[in-house]
Amino acid sequence: MVNKSHVAIARLRNPLNLGNKCEEIQFVIAIIAPKKEKFTKNAVEIGRTFSSMMCNRNFRHSLMRAETEKQFKEALIVQSAKYKRQVTESLSEDADRGGGEEFEVRYTAGATKIQMGRGIYDDIKRRLPHYWSDYKDGVVGKHTIHKLIATILFLYFACLLPDIAFGTLYEKNTNGIIDVQSCIVSQTLGGLIFAFMSGQPMLILVTTAPLALYVKVIKIVSTEFDLDFKAMYAMTGIWNGIFLLLQSVTNASMLMKYSTRHEIFGFFIALAFSADAIKATISSNSYPLNCVSKFFCCRPENSILFLFLMCGTLWLGITLLRFDESQFLSATKREILTDYALPLSVIVFSFFGSYVFRQIPLEQFNYIPGKEIFALAPFNTLPPLAHVGAMGLGLCLSCLFFVDQNVSAALVNSPQNKLVKGPAYHWDLMLVGIINTFLSIFNLPWVHAALPHSPMHVKALADVEQHVTNVGTVHDEIVNVRETRLTGILSHVLIGLSLLFVNVLQYVPIPVLQGLFLYLGLSSFSGNQLFDRMMLIFTEGSSYPPNHYVRKVPQRTLHMFTLCQVAQLGVVAIFGFVDLYYLKMIFPVVILLLLPIRHKIMPKIIEKKYLAVLDS
Repeated sequence: MVNKSHVAIARLRNPLNLGNKCEEIQFVIAIIAPKKEKFTKNAVEIGRTFSSMMCNRNFRHSLMRAETEKQFKEALIVQSAKYKRQVTESLSEDADRGGGEEFEVRYTAGATKIQMGRGIYDDIKRRLPHYWSDYKDGVVGKHTIHKLIATILFLYFACLLPDIAFGTLYEKNTNGIIDVQSCIVSQTLGGLIFAFMSGQPMLILVTTAPLALYVKVIKIVSTEFDLDFKAMYAMTGIWNGIFLLLQSVTNASMLMKYSTRHEIFGFFIALAFSADAIKATISSNSYPLNCVSKFFCCRPENSILFLFLMCGTLWLGITLLRFDESQFLSATKREILTDYALPLSVIVFSFFGSYVFRQIPLEQFNYIPGKEIFALAPFNTLPPLAHVGAMGLGLCLSCLFFVDQNVSAALVNSPQNKLVKGPAYHWDLMLVGIINTFLSIFNLPWVHAALPHSPMHVKALADVEQHVTNVGTVHDEIVNVRETRLTGILSHVLIGLSLLFVNVLQYVPIPVLQGLFLYLGLSSFSGNQLFDRMMLIFTEGSSYPPNHYVRKVPQRTLHMFTLCQVAQLGVVAIFGFVDLYYLKMIFPVVILLLLPIRHKIMPKIIEKKYLAVLDS
């Protein structure tokens, strides 16, 4: 005779298939209840309660991570309390709304007085209690050490190799004043300071293609007006730091709430990485007839090897990145190969280029041993009017920093990433300003949080579940992220140690670096809503995926919105890619103009209710 209800939960050692629509079962719940129990406490209702609780992916993940029966029970108790609280709040809200009528919450911006430094204070107050857990969470937990090592290696290659590639570009644009060695030093110092002191350590600071182009603008201005480039560069960076400090103190990052999904800027950055690789490929096959280099004077084997190494690095990287979707090997081995996709692809094709095809000479980056890195810029060489010009250049540069830093932070802190420790937009912006002021004094390259490194850092530390929709499509969802500073700290320590064997890094062929750029660019298109909607234009209507915007927005309106964004992307690309320095000078301002276009012009073309769906 059963006098009270009993519930037993079993976590299976391996997932089990129990028939159609019951695949990958990991938990089994058995419920026994008295036959004459009242309706709200019978076995069916208890089962419904547990079904609702198990729908929470974070709860399922906490049960999977539990290593003892005590931890398992604690997770159950916590989730049970949350569920009861949610039910109570839902009932009270229904009563307040008079029986659950539909309602709409509207957010209005009132005329509030600016509180200087309030954002920085709130960021520190929010993040400081989590500071020590930022270290502990990097070593504690199931599979955490494996994720930590894989992410450190990913960041090492993802930051160091672009430093080499951008360093060669800097060297060309600045006549050797800034080079590969400078980029590595800047990456190490900026990355370490930010990893230790930032509010959101999931952000990764790097130098970027837009920054390299802006440095070229400063070089052209310096040449045309007969100014010392070192002093002009340093003063522009100092003014940039001053403007960033003012933006952080006045809580200017709050303006980013008017920014929506940032997909145009993300698409442009992915396009920039891909364009850099394509331009390098074209230049490697376009040699003048009077070329004197013994390596690149119309030799077809060099061109073929360049394409082989670049495309091979891209192919292997993308293949391993998606290997967890295949049926080969075990789930653990597939996950390991996916986590080490970038390092493995770079190492394999560097071996091909430097050893297997060693008889074909390849271009290497320049390295000057013993070069003085920390040499102060000659500020006294600038005339008074040049300081005014540097202030104007610094203002435009701060706009680029403001957008890049805050868009990267917004994508990292987006709800689908399930981060729990909170953002720190204002503090991080101020810290970036301080870091770059220091770098500017010594003519070191500037750095800021950038795409796609920061979101990819989050994914590298995440536990991901694959879910099948009712129509059979598969999508990944993050259920937990290890928010830690250790990956940023240790990866940048390794990058700094690389200065001890720069001559060994010269064995990494330039084509492999361009393949890395293609990998970073093309992998960033995945998950970009603008790219997905562009593909829908060429897709049959019956084959559209069941996305929220496909279900709720008319097809014609959806395509109209996409075409409007493509037009904006085209304008941004013109200012970013056309080789006219006065266009590149105002490129950051063009990026900021996307905000008023979205909020003032787009509502006149697309209904606001559909814009809200597309932005959600």
